[in-house]
Amino acid sequence: MSQHIMYRYSVTIKTNDLAVLHCLRALGAYAQLTGNTRIPWGGTKKEDWERNNHWVTFHFSKPEYRESFIKEASRLLARYLWEKIRQSDNDPATPQPK
Repeated sequence: MSQHIMYRYSVTIKTNDLAVLHCLRALGAYAQLTGNTRIPWGGTKKEDWERNNHWVTFHFSKPEYRESFIKEASRLLARYLWEKIRQSDNDPATPQPK
């Protein structure tokens, strides 16, 4: 079984700013204190962002990691640059193609 199933605490963010997307990807790795720090931002590449109308979903292994991500994004990034669309406690990450 893939470890991705453990990363089920998700939050979907919309941003129209590519630089903000890259900042959010880094914050995803920062907030995931244990385990694989790459899984939270899997599926958030520029191509994914463009295909999904500037929406990206981050996945964390614990709800407190997701909350830390949101808190740090709020602290560091102007709120008019991004918006939290939704979050879920049962939205497992999926392995990304190489």
